[in-house]
Amino acid sequence: MAPPDAPVRPDPLPEAWRSLVDDAAIFPPGNAPLHDATAAFGARREEWYADLVGSFVLRDTDLPLVRGFGAPLSVVVTGGAGQLAGPLGAAARLGLEVAAVEIAVRDVDDPVGNVRRIDAAARAADLDVPIFIELPGPASAAWLAAADEVAAYDHRLKLRLGNVDHDLVPDAPTVATWIDAALDREVRFKATAGLHRAVRHEPEGGGAHGFLNVLVATQVLWDGGSVADATDALEQRDGAALAATDLPSARRWFTSFGSCSVTEPLDDLISLGLLEAP
Repeated sequence: MAPPDAPVRPDPLPEAWRSLVDDAAIFPPGNAPLHDATAAFGARREEWYADLVGSFVLRDTDLPLVRGFGAPLSVVVTGGAGQLAGPLGAAARLGLEVAAVEIAVRDVDDPVGNVRRIDAAARAADLDVPIFIELPGPASAAWLAAADEVAAYDHRLKLRLGNVDHDLVPDAPTVATWIDAALDREVRFKATAGLHRAVRHEPEGGGAHGFLNVLVATQVLWDGGSVADATDALEQRDGAALAATDLPSARRWFTSFGSCSVTEPLDDLISLGLLEAP
């Protein structure tokens, strides 16, 4: 299942767009079969926009099915902290390149303790890759305390910005508060779910965030703007205005987002004039 060797490509994409998208094609709502998704990932390495895509996202339980896959993997841990060591050890034995680990805090009553257990398990397993930790719920006192622990252990945050149930999509003020908390602690973060379009839009059933909105909101906050300013950026629907924003520091903190589609983010970047197809 190894993808082909990457050919000589044209000049790399602008830094703001390199490795912005993590290929999460096998996750809802895409639900692509694993073999089809890995084949598409490999074929995409020959395209001019190959730099847009960073890692391939899969579950830890999928690792035995991609033996020898020659591309970076982001591994989603399907269990708790105790499940960190086994799958990652298996990845090493299978010759797989793990670029990052993603794990959700499961103990909603003790998120601080759960982050500490994740860190202890990671240290015991001698994991030397970025660990993105998803904290439950809105930016409550418990969430912020858990974010303190993420920062103290030099891990990263994973922000869930979408949901198949539109009622569970976090609103713009919540997302702005999450990003502000990450930046205040100088913690890098990635996003997941619902960010396959560049600009905030209103699909049937509710609103959906745009990845360009998130980049702009991150830059606004890093430049000293308020949570209210970042909320405005997240709610902006003028793609041209967003595209005109300079983003010198945003990608330092907003590392990537998982998307079941690569073509939709690419098409939006082209339509906004941020990328130019050859």
